[in-house]
Amino acid sequence: MIVVYRMVDPMERDDTNVCRLERQVLPPGEALPADAVWIDLVAPTREEDRLVEQHLGIEIPTREDMEDIEPSELLYSENGARYMTVRLLFAADSDDPDITAVTFILKGAALVTVRYDEPRAFGMFANRAGKQGGCGASAEEVFAGLIETIIDRLAEVLQATGSSIDRISRAVFDVADKMTGRHGEYQKTLRDLGRYGTLISMSRESLVSIERLLLFLSVVYRATRVPVELREQVRTTLRDLQSLEEHATFQSGKIQFLLDATLGLVNLEQNNIIKLFSVMAVVFMPPTLIASIYGMNFKDMPELDLWFGYPSALLAMVAAAIAPYLFFRWKRWL
Repeated sequence: MIVVYRMVDPMERDDTNVCRLERQVLPPGEALPADAVWIDLVAPTREEDRLVEQHLGIEIPTREDMEDIEPSELLYSENGARYMTVRLLFAADSDDPDITAVTFILKGAALVTVRYDEPRAFGMFANRAGKQGGCGASAEEVFAGLIETIIDRLAEVLQATGSSIDRISRAVFDVADKMTGRHGEYQKTLRDLGRYGTLISMSRESLVSIERLLLFLSVVYRATRVPVELREQVRTTLRDLQSLEEHATFQSGKIQFLLDATLGLVNLEQNNIIKLFSVMAVVFMPPTLIASIYGMNFKDMPELDLWFGYPSALLAMVAAAIAPYLFFRWKRWL
């Protein structure tokens, strides 16, 4: 699918307060408009790729090319076009978040994006750009606004994840709850921490990928004549992104601490259970010894002929069981 965005007020492009984009899904077989500012390729077919390639004189990377991890294959300039591929988080609100590759191509007055999934930031920016003053007047400014929206979306994900981690932290260290009988809660806590850890890891991967893009873009901007405001915007965005990376690193450390603490509490509970079994074994060991002695059935056992032998043996077994129990309580081992 090809989605085309055109500037609505072409006569007033110098005034960014009135600029907005008009969205149009290009029908099959129709030519691309010459004044398209942003061309969004969503899971494109080979025919759609060729249409854009002929329109702008560029080469659209395949999905396999976009999955390459070599920086030189992800960020480069060719034939007057800048190719920038990043890995973005999507489906962050579901139980199965994932990473998807998105390619940005800047050629002349047009921005081309190639993607095979639906990161939420794209819809957020499209809605904002459709309003008055929602975006800049050039492809460079549209690209900068899209990157800012992506970073804002990642910041929202990190903030929501941080709130969830704080709730888990309070639940783990809630001294009002009893230590025993929390097996199900511990299992759920470990699953939640694992899911949030994966989400933060993917967010950090996206942030690092965007940071490489911004560093590449800042080098290109220094070598070309672009407005000072745009270069300053890139530097500001880069500083914001680096602060988010530090925050993501802090959250990763907090998750690791909570994982260790939860596993420690699980071990404590298991140790209490093992201690209980150990104490019970010690308590019943002396009565078992007494019962074993009088169960040997030797011929010369004087106690067997006494009328009070049986109740004496019972009393001895009870006393032998109570004495270790009282001793453990006195030592506060129970």
